[in-house]
Amino acid sequence: MDVSMSFSQDMDNEYEKLIRRMNPPRVVIDNDSCKKATVIRVDSANEYGILLEVVQILTDLNLTITKAYISSDGGWFMDVFNVTDQDGNKVTDEVVLDYIQKSLGPEACFSTSMRSVGVIPSTDSTVIELTGCDRPGLLSELSAVLTHLKCSVLNAEVWTHNTRAAAVMQVTDDSTGCGISDPERLSRIKNLLRNVLKGSNTPREAKTAVSHGEVHTDRRLHQMMFEDRDYEHRLVDDDSSIQDERQRPDVCVDNWLDKDYSVVTVRCKDRPKLLFDTVCTLTDMQYVVFHGSVDTEGTEAYQEYYVRHIDGSPVKSEAEKQRVIQCLEAAIKRRVSEGLKLELCTTDRVGLLSNVTRIFRENSLTVTRAEVKTKGGKALNTFYVSDASGYSIDAKTIDSIRQTIGQTILKVKNNPQEQHQRQKSPSHESPTRFLFGGLFKSKSFVNFGLVRSYS
Repeated sequence: MDVSMSFSQDMDNEYEKLIRRMNPPRVVIDNDSCKKATVIRVDSANEYGILLEVVQILTDLNLTITKAYISSDGGWFMDVFNVTDQDGNKVTDEVVLDYIQKSLGPEACFSTSMRSVGVIPSTDSTVIELTGCDRPGLLSELSAVLTHLKCSVLNAEVWTHNTRAAAVMQVTDDSTGCGISDPERLSRIKNLLRNVLKGSNTPREAKTAVSHGEVHTDRRLHQMMFEDRDYEHRLVDDDSSIQDERQRPDVCVDNWLDKDYSVVTVRCKDRPKLLFDTVCTLTDMQYVVFHGSVDTEGTEAYQEYYVRHIDGSPVKSEAEKQRVIQCLEAAIKRRVSEGLKLELCTTDRVGLLSNVTRIFRENSLTVTRAEVKTKGGKALNTFYVSDASGYSIDAKTIDSIRQTIGQTILKVKNNPQEQHQRQKSPSHESPTRFLFGGLFKSKSFVNFGLVRSYS
């Protein structure tokens, strides 16, 4: 049986290689046809997960996707993206453009792996994955345990949503600067971290795992929180839950019976990596995007997807529809951070993360999201913090923290009072609603007049 399955997989792989050789992917980068953005068109033989691969590559380059047109009916995949750099300008960096050509063009080798730009599989570090119940001071406790166990945190990302927390941490041994391979020590690390995560006596299980090599952090965090069911709504009647309800993204799922598609529309506040988050979730839920349109207008984003489940069926029941809506809402909100943004830049040292987060905890601040990076001996950390009691953060508290850590080391990047006073953008119907109603009468985007032909 195993030999038969292996032979079948080998045949499938050879068939995919043959299709790719006969129809090599092509990428065209155009900096002339659009005044405000670089237009990237990708043509390729269609494979499950290829849309996520393309979006992931562009997102990992810190490019902003302002518009996108997606079509993957039959055996061919065609995407058009309007992208800008972080400053809102066209992409002109030759190194970046060359990387896009190589990553998406004929030399590319698409797969559904979780690769990341600039990350090379290595045993020089150990990756620790954590999921559990969120609570004030959790990151401080976790980093203190790692310091006690003589582990240095090279890179880490922490997300919290709906009372749940997930973290991916890249650590090394303090004494050697290399990854940790001793099974007994790894087991002890896992057990102690799990005990910290289980400290709140929640009925839901806390999980820890360790691995070596390459991990796409954002993709993995989405998967971890999805597996942890953070999308399930809390039954809490308080002011914070009412506020969360008001800020919920507008997600709709309708069935287009004539074409056997489910139409998923998303309308919410625009932000970086939004497209990656929604496409990642649809892919992890095993839905295939056959057609789609993405548009940003001012501060709002509109996304429309024509999807089927991987088994070829549209959304079958009301329960499935609600699950899709809940999961997309969760994917959008996981990365949203309404707290105060603090940036720390200083010489890296053992125990730095533990010391900084301990100071936050002692001043009644809780970390809602964190990005920890080290580069060239420097620690470049970003923390999103809020008051543990739910009140507005006192400016005197922040001043005291900055004096303790260092005024030039810790900087405030936004103001929570100003953020709270921002008015919500008026809601209106998505201009792309059922944009693709006439798609099935045409064979390419050229018929829409949206993009010019590159042939």
